[in-house]
Amino acid sequence: MKKQSNHSLLKSITLCAIAFFTLNLSFAQDKAKQIERLMSLYSEYGQLNGSVLVSEHGKVIFKKGYGLANMEWNIPNQPDTKFRLGSISKQFTALLIVKLAEEGKLKLDVPITTYLPDYPKATGDKITIHHLLTHTSGIPNYTSAPNFLKEKAKNPYSPADFVKTFSNLPLEFKPGEKFAYSNSGYFLLGYIIEKITSKTYEQYLQEIIFTPLKMVNSGYDHSDVLIKNRAAGYEKQGKKIINSSYIDMSIPYAAGSLYSTVEDLYLWDQALYTNKLLSPASMDLLYKPYIRIGDEAYGYGWFIGEFVNGKDKLKVIEHGGGINGFNTIISRLPADKNLVVILNNTGGTVLGEMNEAIRAILYNQPYQQPKKSIALELVDIFTTKGLTTGIETYKKLKNDPTYGIKEGEINSAGYQLLQTGKTKEAIEVFKINVETFPKSGNVYDSLGEAYLKDGNTKLAIENYKKSIELDPKNESGKKVLEEISKKQ
Repeated sequence: MKKQSNHSLLKSITLCAIAFFTLNLSFAQDKAKQIERLMSLYSEYGQLNGSVLVSEHGKVIFKKGYGLANMEWNIPNQPDTKFRLGSISKQFTALLIVKLAEEGKLKLDVPITTYLPDYPKATGDKITIHHLLTHTSGIPNYTSAPNFLKEKAKNPYSPADFVKTFSNLPLEFKPGEKFAYSNSGYFLLGYIIEKITSKTYEQYLQEIIFTPLKMVNSGYDHSDVLIKNRAAGYEKQGKKIINSSYIDMSIPYAAGSLYSTVEDLYLWDQALYTNKLLSPASMDLLYKPYIRIGDEAYGYGWFIGEFVNGKDKLKVIEHGGGINGFNTIISRLPADKNLVVILNNTGGTVLGEMNEAIRAILYNQPYQQPKKSIALELVDIFTTKGLTTGIETYKKLKNDPTYGIKEGEINSAGYQLLQTGKTKEAIEVFKINVETFPKSGNVYDSLGEAYLKDGNTKLAIENYKKSIELDPKNESGKKVLEEISKKQ
Protein backbone atom coordinates (compact mmCIF):
# COMPACT_ATOMS: atom_id res chain seq x y z
CA MET A 1 0.00 0.00 0.00
CA LYS A 2 1.39 3.36 -1.02
CA LYS A 3 2.16 5.67 1.90
CA GLN A 4 0.16 8.92 1.83
CA SER A 5 2.37 12.02 1.65
CA ASN A 6 2.19 14.69 4.35
CA HIS A 7 0.96 17.12 1.71
CA SER A 8 -1.91 14.90 0.57
CA LEU A 9 -2.77 14.04 4.20
CA LEU A 10 -2.93 17.74 5.06
CA LYS A 11 -5.05 18.34 1.98
CA SER A 12 -7.46 15.56 3.03
CA ILE A 13 -7.76 16.95 6.57
CA THR A 14 -8.38 20.44 5.17
CA LEU A 15 -11.08 19.18 2.81
CA CYS A 16 -12.75 17.28 5.66
CA ALA A 17 -12.65 20.39 7.84
CA ILE A 18 -14.17 22.49 5.04
CA ALA A 19 -16.89 19.87 4.46
CA PHE A 20 -17.65 19.74 8.21
CA PHE A 21 -17.77 23.55 8.42
CA THR A 22 -19.99 23.74 5.33
CA LEU A 23 -22.33 21.09 6.76
CA ASN A 24 -22.55 22.92 10.10
CA LEU A 25 -23.15 26.21 8.31
CA SER A 26 -25.91 24.57 6.27
CA PHE A 27 -27.55 23.21 9.44
CA ALA A 28 -27.31 26.65 11.12
CA GLN A 29 -28.84 28.34 8.06
CA ASP A 30 -31.65 25.77 7.98
CA LYS A 31 -32.36 26.35 11.68
CA ALA A 32 -32.29 30.10 11.12
CA LYS A 33 -34.90 29.74 8.37
CA GLN A 34 -37.10 27.63 10.65
CA ILE A 35 -36.79 30.21 13.43
CA GLU A 36 -37.63 33.00 11.00
CA ARG A 37 -40.77 31.20 9.79
CA LEU A 38 -41.80 30.49 13.38
CA MET A 39 -41.33 34.03 14.67
CA SER A 40 -42.92 35.57 11.56
CA LEU A 41 -46.04 33.55 12.28
CA TYR A 42 -46.11 34.72 15.92
CA SER A 43 -45.75 38.27 14.63
CA GLU A 44 -48.52 37.78 12.06
CA TYR A 45 -50.83 36.48 14.81
CA GLY A 46 -50.20 39.57 16.96
CA GLN A 47 -48.22 37.69 19.61
CA LEU A 48 -44.77 39.12 18.93
CA ASN A 49 -43.71 42.74 18.59
CA GLY A 50 -40.05 43.02 19.48
CA SER A 51 -36.55 41.68 18.81
CA VAL A 52 -35.14 38.15 18.81
CA LEU A 53 -31.59 36.76 18.96
CA VAL A 54 -30.54 33.11 18.91
CA SER A 55 -27.00 31.79 19.22
CA GLU A 56 -25.83 28.21 18.80
CA HIS A 57 -22.48 27.02 20.15
CA GLY A 58 -21.72 30.63 21.03
CA LYS A 59 -22.31 31.95 17.47
CA VAL A 60 -25.29 34.14 16.53
CA ILE A 61 -27.37 32.29 13.93
CA PHE A 62 -30.44 34.53 14.00
CA LYS A 63 -31.32 38.10 14.99
CA LYS A 64 -34.22 40.17 13.78
CA GLY A 65 -36.75 42.80 14.83
CA TYR A 66 -40.51 42.38 14.42
CA GLY A 67 -43.26 44.99 14.51
CA LEU A 68 -42.74 48.53 15.70
CA ALA A 69 -40.56 50.18 18.34
CA ASN A 70 -42.72 53.29 18.04
CA MET A 71 -46.22 52.94 16.64
CA GLU A 72 -46.93 56.67 16.41
CA TRP A 73 -43.94 57.17 14.11
CA ASN A 74 -43.97 53.74 12.43
CA ILE A 75 -40.39 53.02 13.51
CA PRO A 76 -39.55 49.30 13.23
CA ASN A 77 -37.94 47.16 15.92
CA GLN A 78 -34.34 46.19 15.15
CA PRO A 79 -31.67 44.05 16.90
CA ASP A 80 -30.26 47.27 18.39
CA THR A 81 -33.63 48.51 19.73
CA LYS A 82 -33.49 49.13 23.48
CA PHE A 83 -36.19 47.50 25.62
CA ARG A 84 -36.97 47.69 29.32
CA LEU A 85 -35.96 44.33 30.79
CA GLY A 86 -38.12 44.03 33.89
CA SER A 87 -36.94 41.17 36.09
CA ILE A 88 -34.09 40.13 33.80
CA SER A 89 -32.43 42.98 35.74
CA LYS A 90 -32.21 40.68 38.79
CA GLN A 91 -29.35 38.61 37.34
CA PHE A 92 -27.21 41.74 37.10
CA THR A 93 -28.01 42.71 40.69
CA ALA A 94 -27.17 39.18 41.86
CA LEU A 95 -23.78 39.26 40.13
CA LEU A 96 -22.94 42.62 41.74
CA ILE A 97 -23.72 41.19 45.19
CA VAL A 98 -21.61 38.07 44.58
CA LYS A 99 -18.80 40.35 43.33
CA LEU A 100 -18.88 42.24 46.64
CA ALA A 101 -18.82 38.93 48.50
CA GLU A 102 -15.84 37.76 46.43
CA GLU A 103 -14.00 40.95 47.37
CA GLY A 104 -14.77 40.39 51.05
CA LYS A 105 -16.97 43.49 51.30
CA LEU A 106 -20.04 41.55 52.41
CA LYS A 107 -21.05 38.08 53.56
CA LEU A 108 -23.99 36.22 52.10
CA ASP A 109 -24.96 34.42 55.30
CA VAL A 110 -25.21 37.32 57.77
CA PRO A 111 -28.34 39.34 58.69
CA ILE A 112 -29.18 42.25 56.42
CA THR A 113 -29.12 44.54 59.47
CA THR A 114 -25.30 44.15 59.30
CA TYR A 115 -25.41 46.46 56.28
CA LEU A 116 -28.73 48.22 56.92
CA PRO A 117 -28.60 49.19 60.61
CA ASP A 118 -31.83 51.21 60.30
CA TYR A 119 -33.84 48.23 59.03
CA PRO A 120 -36.29 46.90 61.67
CA LYS A 121 -34.36 44.35 63.72
CA ALA A 122 -37.42 42.23 64.53
CA THR A 123 -37.38 40.94 60.94
CA GLY A 124 -34.02 42.14 59.59
CA ASP A 125 -32.01 40.10 62.09
CA LYS A 126 -33.62 36.92 60.70
CA ILE A 127 -33.05 37.66 57.01
CA THR A 128 -29.71 37.10 55.26
CA ILE A 129 -28.41 38.33 51.89
CA HIS A 130 -28.81 34.73 50.68
CA HIS A 131 -32.52 34.86 51.53
CA LEU A 132 -32.93 38.03 49.46
CA LEU A 133 -31.08 36.52 46.48
CA THR A 134 -33.20 33.34 46.49
CA HIS A 135 -36.65 34.89 47.20
CA THR A 136 -36.83 33.05 50.52
CA SER A 137 -36.87 36.09 52.86
CA GLY A 138 -40.60 36.14 53.57
CA ILE A 139 -40.71 39.91 52.90
CA PRO A 140 -44.01 40.77 51.14
CA ASN A 141 -43.63 41.57 47.45
CA TYR A 142 -44.33 45.31 47.09
CA THR A 143 -45.70 44.98 43.55
CA SER A 144 -48.39 42.63 44.88
CA ALA A 145 -49.72 45.21 47.34
CA PRO A 146 -53.35 46.32 46.75
CA ASN A 147 -53.53 49.43 44.57
CA PHE A 148 -49.74 49.42 44.03
CA LEU A 149 -50.01 50.77 40.48
CA LYS A 150 -52.43 53.54 41.49
CA GLU A 151 -50.86 54.63 44.76
CA LYS A 152 -47.09 54.17 44.45
CA ALA A 153 -45.90 53.26 40.95
CA LYS A 154 -46.05 56.77 39.49
CA ASN A 155 -44.20 58.58 42.30
CA PRO A 156 -40.41 58.97 42.56
CA TYR A 157 -38.75 57.61 45.70
CA SER A 158 -35.20 57.46 47.00
CA PRO A 159 -34.13 53.86 47.81
CA ALA A 160 -34.11 54.71 51.54
CA ASP A 161 -37.64 56.12 51.45
CA PHE A 162 -39.09 53.31 49.37
CA VAL A 163 -37.62 50.63 51.66
CA LYS A 164 -39.68 52.19 54.46
CA THR A 165 -42.89 51.41 52.56
CA PHE A 166 -42.46 47.67 53.16
CA SER A 167 -39.78 47.19 55.85
CA ASN A 168 -42.25 47.26 58.76
CA LEU A 169 -44.65 44.74 57.26
CA PRO A 170 -44.84 41.34 58.98
CA LEU A 171 -43.03 38.49 57.22
CA GLU A 172 -45.20 36.09 55.23
CA PHE A 173 -43.18 33.10 56.47
CA LYS A 174 -40.02 32.20 58.35
CA PRO A 175 -36.93 33.18 56.27
CA GLY A 176 -35.51 30.23 54.38
CA GLU A 177 -38.70 28.20 54.79
CA LYS A 178 -39.97 28.47 51.21
CA PHE A 179 -39.78 30.35 47.89
CA ALA A 180 -42.04 33.35 47.24
CA TYR A 181 -41.02 35.69 44.44
CA SER A 182 -40.33 39.10 45.95
CA ASN A 183 -39.24 42.27 44.18
CA SER A 184 -38.79 43.72 47.66
CA GLY A 185 -35.80 41.44 48.26
CA TYR A 186 -34.01 42.59 45.12
CA PHE A 187 -34.84 46.23 45.87
CA LEU A 188 -33.07 45.75 49.19
CA LEU A 189 -30.06 44.22 47.43
CA GLY A 190 -29.68 47.39 45.36
CA TYR A 191 -29.88 49.49 48.51
CA ILE A 192 -27.24 47.30 50.20
CA ILE A 193 -24.95 47.77 47.17
CA GLU A 194 -25.26 51.55 47.58
CA LYS A 195 -24.54 51.37 51.33
CA ILE A 196 -21.40 49.26 50.85
CA THR A 197 -19.93 50.96 47.77
CA SER A 198 -20.95 54.57 48.53
CA LYS A 199 -22.01 54.71 44.87
CA THR A 200 -25.46 54.62 43.32
CA TYR A 201 -26.65 51.21 42.13
CA GLU A 202 -26.53 52.61 38.59
CA GLN A 203 -22.92 53.79 38.90
CA TYR A 204 -21.67 50.51 40.34
CA LEU A 205 -23.53 48.49 37.70
CA GLN A 206 -21.97 50.56 34.93
CA GLU A 207 -18.50 50.27 36.43
CA ILE A 208 -18.52 46.53 37.16
CA ILE A 209 -20.55 45.12 34.25
CA PHE A 210 -21.60 47.38 31.40
CA THR A 211 -18.34 49.27 30.78
CA PRO A 212 -15.99 46.24 30.99
CA LEU A 213 -18.25 44.20 28.69
CA LYS A 214 -18.72 47.13 26.26
CA MET A 215 -22.49 46.85 26.70
CA VAL A 216 -22.91 50.39 25.37
CA ASN A 217 -26.62 49.92 24.64
CA SER A 218 -27.56 48.94 28.20
CA GLY A 219 -28.23 50.95 31.32
CA TYR A 220 -30.58 52.07 34.05
CA ASP A 221 -33.70 53.46 32.41
CA HIS A 222 -34.90 56.96 33.25
CA SER A 223 -38.13 58.31 31.76
CA ASP A 224 -36.78 61.87 31.55
CA VAL A 225 -33.51 60.98 29.78
CA LEU A 226 -33.39 60.92 25.97
CA ILE A 227 -32.21 57.42 25.03
CA LYS A 228 -31.54 56.74 21.37
CA ASN A 229 -33.37 53.73 19.84
CA ARG A 230 -35.50 53.15 22.95
CA ALA A 231 -38.73 51.26 22.26
CA ALA A 232 -42.00 52.68 23.55
CA GLY A 233 -44.06 50.36 25.74
CA TYR A 234 -47.59 49.32 24.77
CA GLU A 235 -50.36 47.13 26.15
CA LYS A 236 -53.03 45.10 24.36
CA GLN A 237 -56.74 45.39 25.06
CA GLY A 238 -57.95 42.58 22.86
CA LYS A 239 -56.64 43.55 19.43
CA LYS A 240 -56.52 47.22 20.36
CA ILE A 241 -53.10 48.55 21.37
CA ILE A 242 -52.69 51.43 23.82
CA ASN A 243 -49.74 53.22 25.41
CA SER A 244 -48.70 51.45 28.61
CA SER A 245 -49.31 53.13 31.95
CA TYR A 246 -46.48 55.19 33.45
CA ILE A 247 -44.19 53.80 36.12
CA ASP A 248 -41.45 55.85 37.76
CA MET A 249 -38.23 53.89 37.26
CA SER A 250 -37.10 54.50 40.83
CA ILE A 251 -39.74 51.92 41.81
CA PRO A 252 -38.46 48.76 40.01
CA TYR A 253 -34.86 49.84 40.82
CA ALA A 254 -32.49 46.86 41.30
CA ALA A 255 -35.41 44.45 40.78
CA GLY A 256 -36.32 45.62 37.28
CA SER A 257 -35.21 49.05 36.01
CA LEU A 258 -32.64 48.15 33.37
CA TYR A 259 -32.84 48.41 29.58
CA SER A 260 -30.81 46.56 26.97
CA THR A 261 -30.82 45.10 23.46
CA VAL A 262 -30.75 41.51 22.27
CA GLU A 263 -27.23 42.15 20.97
CA ASP A 264 -25.97 43.44 24.33
CA LEU A 265 -27.57 40.49 26.13
CA TYR A 266 -25.57 38.22 23.81
CA LEU A 267 -22.40 39.99 25.02
CA TRP A 268 -23.58 39.38 28.59
CA ASP A 269 -24.23 35.70 27.85
CA GLN A 270 -20.76 35.25 26.34
CA ALA A 271 -19.07 36.99 29.28
CA LEU A 272 -20.73 34.55 31.69
CA TYR A 273 -18.64 31.75 30.14
CA THR A 274 -15.45 33.61 31.13
CA ASN A 275 -13.91 34.94 34.33
CA LYS A 276 -13.95 38.59 33.28
CA LEU A 277 -16.43 39.44 36.04
CA LEU A 278 -16.10 36.73 38.70
CA SER A 279 -13.89 33.81 39.64
CA PRO A 280 -15.11 30.32 38.64
CA ALA A 281 -16.13 29.56 42.25
CA SER A 282 -18.12 32.80 42.52
CA MET A 283 -19.72 32.24 39.12
CA ASP A 284 -20.88 28.79 40.26
CA LEU A 285 -22.75 30.43 43.16
CA LEU A 286 -25.12 32.08 40.67
CA TYR A 287 -26.32 28.78 39.21
CA LYS A 288 -26.76 26.50 42.22
CA PRO A 289 -30.34 25.20 42.66
CA TYR A 290 -30.82 26.58 46.18
CA ILE A 291 -34.57 26.11 46.46
CA ARG A 292 -37.01 23.99 44.47
CA ILE A 293 -40.11 25.42 42.79
CA GLY A 294 -42.00 22.59 41.12
CA ASP A 295 -39.85 21.27 38.25
CA GLU A 296 -37.42 24.17 38.57
CA ALA A 297 -35.15 25.69 41.17
CA TYR A 298 -33.86 29.19 41.88
CA GLY A 299 -30.21 30.23 42.01
CA TYR A 300 -29.06 33.82 42.43
CA GLY A 301 -31.11 35.86 39.95
CA TRP A 302 -31.75 32.87 37.68
CA PHE A 303 -34.28 30.04 37.40
CA ILE A 304 -32.56 26.67 36.98
CA GLY A 305 -34.25 23.91 35.02
CA GLU A 306 -33.63 20.94 32.73
CA PHE A 307 -34.15 20.19 29.07
CA VAL A 308 -34.33 16.55 27.96
CA ASN A 309 -32.46 15.93 24.72
CA GLY A 310 -32.63 12.21 23.99
CA LYS A 311 -30.79 10.51 26.83
CA ASP A 312 -29.20 13.75 28.00
CA LYS A 313 -30.57 16.15 30.58
CA LEU A 314 -29.20 19.61 29.87
CA LYS A 315 -29.14 22.39 32.44
CA VAL A 316 -31.24 25.43 31.52
CA ILE A 317 -30.47 28.80 33.11
CA GLU A 318 -33.11 31.42 32.35
CA HIS A 319 -35.28 34.27 33.57
CA GLY A 320 -38.23 36.23 32.31
CA GLY A 321 -39.30 39.80 32.92
CA GLY A 322 -42.43 41.89 32.78
CA ILE A 323 -42.86 45.61 33.33
CA ASN A 324 -45.47 48.10 32.06
CA GLY A 325 -45.50 47.63 28.28
CA PHE A 326 -42.69 45.04 28.11
CA ASN A 327 -42.24 41.28 28.34
CA THR A 328 -38.79 39.64 28.12
CA ILE A 329 -36.93 36.33 28.35
CA ILE A 330 -33.31 35.16 28.29
CA SER A 331 -32.65 31.40 28.21
CA ARG A 332 -29.21 29.75 28.23
CA LEU A 333 -28.07 26.14 27.79
CA PRO A 334 -24.45 26.27 28.94
CA ALA A 335 -23.58 22.69 27.84
CA ASP A 336 -23.86 23.77 24.19
CA LYS A 337 -23.49 27.54 24.63
CA ASN A 338 -26.97 28.02 23.18
CA LEU A 339 -28.93 31.22 23.84
CA VAL A 340 -32.43 32.55 23.17
CA VAL A 341 -33.29 36.20 23.88
CA ILE A 342 -36.72 37.68 23.10
CA LEU A 343 -37.66 41.25 24.04
CA ASN A 344 -41.27 42.36 23.40
CA ASN A 345 -42.84 45.83 23.74
CA THR A 346 -46.58 45.11 23.65
CA GLY A 347 -46.98 43.80 27.19
CA GLY A 348 -47.48 40.18 28.18
CA THR A 349 -47.26 37.48 25.52
CA VAL A 350 -46.32 33.81 25.12
CA LEU A 351 -42.53 34.18 25.26
CA GLY A 352 -42.12 30.89 27.15
CA GLU A 353 -43.86 29.04 24.34
CA MET A 354 -41.70 30.80 21.71
CA ASN A 355 -38.53 29.99 23.66
CA GLU A 356 -39.44 26.30 23.89
CA ALA A 357 -40.16 26.13 20.16
CA ILE A 358 -36.83 27.77 19.26
CA ARG A 359 -35.01 25.40 21.63
CA ALA A 360 -36.71 22.46 19.90
CA ILE A 361 -35.46 23.74 16.53
CA LEU A 362 -31.90 24.01 17.89
CA TYR A 363 -32.05 20.36 19.01
CA ASN A 364 -33.97 19.04 15.99
CA GLN A 365 -37.01 18.16 18.07
CA PRO A 366 -40.71 18.54 17.16
CA TYR A 367 -42.54 21.65 18.37
CA GLN A 368 -45.99 23.19 18.39
CA GLN A 369 -46.82 25.60 15.59
CA PRO A 370 -48.23 28.98 16.70
CA LYS A 371 -51.98 29.40 16.81
CA LYS A 372 -54.16 32.47 16.69
CA SER A 373 -55.34 33.64 20.09
CA ILE A 374 -58.98 33.06 21.00
CA ALA A 375 -58.47 35.43 23.93
CA LEU A 376 -57.65 38.41 21.69
CA GLU A 377 -60.81 37.78 19.66
CA LEU A 378 -63.04 37.37 22.71
CA VAL A 379 -62.03 40.62 24.42
CA ASP A 380 -63.05 42.52 21.29
CA ILE A 381 -66.31 40.63 20.74
CA PHE A 382 -67.46 40.68 24.38
CA THR A 383 -66.59 44.39 24.62
CA THR A 384 -68.26 45.57 21.42
CA LYS A 385 -71.04 43.05 20.77
CA GLY A 386 -72.00 41.78 24.20
CA LEU A 387 -72.56 38.56 26.08
CA THR A 388 -74.64 36.48 23.63
CA THR A 389 -72.46 37.18 20.58
CA GLY A 390 -69.34 36.57 22.67
CA ILE A 391 -70.54 33.11 23.77
CA GLU A 392 -71.55 32.21 20.19
CA THR A 393 -68.17 33.37 18.85
CA TYR A 394 -66.33 31.21 21.38
CA LYS A 395 -68.34 28.11 20.44
CA LYS A 396 -67.41 28.69 16.80
CA LEU A 397 -63.70 29.46 17.35
CA LYS A 398 -62.95 26.62 19.78
CA ASN A 399 -63.55 24.13 16.96
CA ASP A 400 -61.29 26.03 14.55
CA PRO A 401 -57.85 24.31 14.51
CA THR A 402 -56.06 27.58 13.66
CA TYR A 403 -57.03 29.00 17.08
CA GLY A 404 -55.62 28.02 20.45
CA ILE A 405 -56.68 28.48 24.07
CA LYS A 406 -53.91 29.51 26.45
CA GLU A 407 -54.65 29.74 30.15
CA GLY A 408 -52.65 32.92 30.76
CA GLU A 409 -54.18 34.74 27.80
CA ILE A 410 -57.75 33.80 28.73
CA ASN A 411 -57.09 34.85 32.33
CA SER A 412 -55.73 38.19 31.16
CA ALA A 413 -58.75 38.67 28.85
CA GLY A 414 -61.12 38.00 31.76
CA TYR A 415 -59.40 40.60 33.94
CA GLN A 416 -59.47 43.16 31.14
CA LEU A 417 -63.25 42.73 30.96
CA LEU A 418 -63.56 42.76 34.76
CA GLN A 419 -61.62 46.02 35.03
CA THR A 420 -63.85 47.73 32.45
CA GLY A 421 -67.03 46.81 34.35
CA LYS A 422 -68.07 43.93 32.09
CA THR A 423 -68.47 41.48 34.97
CA LYS A 424 -70.93 39.04 33.32
CA GLU A 425 -68.68 38.86 30.26
CA ALA A 426 -65.62 38.28 32.47
CA ILE A 427 -67.40 35.39 34.20
CA GLU A 428 -68.03 33.71 30.83
CA VAL A 429 -64.37 34.12 29.84
CA PHE A 430 -63.10 32.73 33.16
CA LYS A 431 -65.52 29.79 32.75
CA ILE A 432 -63.71 28.95 29.49
CA ASN A 433 -60.49 28.52 31.49
CA VAL A 434 -62.24 26.33 34.08
CA GLU A 435 -63.66 24.17 31.29
CA THR A 436 -60.29 23.91 29.50
CA PHE A 437 -57.89 23.73 32.45
CA PRO A 438 -59.91 22.04 35.24
CA LYS A 439 -56.81 21.07 37.25
CA SER A 440 -55.45 24.60 37.58
CA GLY A 441 -56.14 26.29 40.91
CA ASN A 442 -55.64 29.74 39.40
CA VAL A 443 -58.60 29.50 36.99
CA TYR A 444 -61.04 28.87 39.87
CA ASP A 445 -59.50 31.73 41.87
CA SER A 446 -60.15 34.15 38.99
CA LEU A 447 -63.70 32.89 38.48
CA GLY A 448 -64.32 33.21 42.22
CA GLU A 449 -63.14 36.82 42.12
CA ALA A 450 -65.50 37.60 39.23
CA TYR A 451 -68.48 35.98 41.00
CA LEU A 452 -67.64 37.97 44.14
CA LYS A 453 -67.61 41.20 42.16
CA ASP A 454 -70.94 40.20 40.63
CA GLY A 455 -72.43 39.73 44.10
CA ASN A 456 -72.79 35.94 43.86
CA THR A 457 -71.13 34.98 47.17
CA LYS A 458 -72.23 31.35 47.01
CA LEU A 459 -70.48 30.65 43.71
CA ALA A 460 -67.50 32.79 44.79
CA ILE A 461 -67.00 30.58 47.88
CA GLU A 462 -67.44 27.43 45.81
CA ASN A 463 -64.72 28.47 43.35
CA TYR A 464 -62.28 29.77 45.96
CA LYS A 465 -62.61 26.44 47.81
CA LYS A 466 -61.87 24.53 44.59
CA SER A 467 -58.88 26.78 43.91
CA ILE A 468 -57.38 26.14 47.35
CA GLU A 469 -58.05 22.42 47.05
CA LEU A 470 -56.02 22.33 43.81
CA ASP A 471 -53.43 24.86 45.00
CA PRO A 472 -52.94 24.72 48.78
CA LYS A 473 -50.32 27.51 48.49
CA ASN A 474 -52.93 30.03 47.33
CA GLU A 475 -52.59 32.30 50.38
CA SER A 476 -54.46 35.27 48.90
CA GLY A 477 -57.38 32.98 48.00
CA LYS A 478 -57.45 31.68 51.59
CA LYS A 479 -57.65 35.24 52.93
CA VAL A 480 -60.52 36.17 50.62
CA LEU A 481 -62.38 32.95 51.42
CA GLU A 482 -61.99 33.58 55.14
CA GLU A 483 -63.31 37.14 54.82
CA ILE A 484 -66.37 36.30 52.74
CA SER A 485 -67.17 33.19 54.80
CA LYS A 486 -67.37 35.37 57.94
CA LYS A 487 -70.11 37.42 56.31
CA GLN A 488 -72.30 34.39 55.61
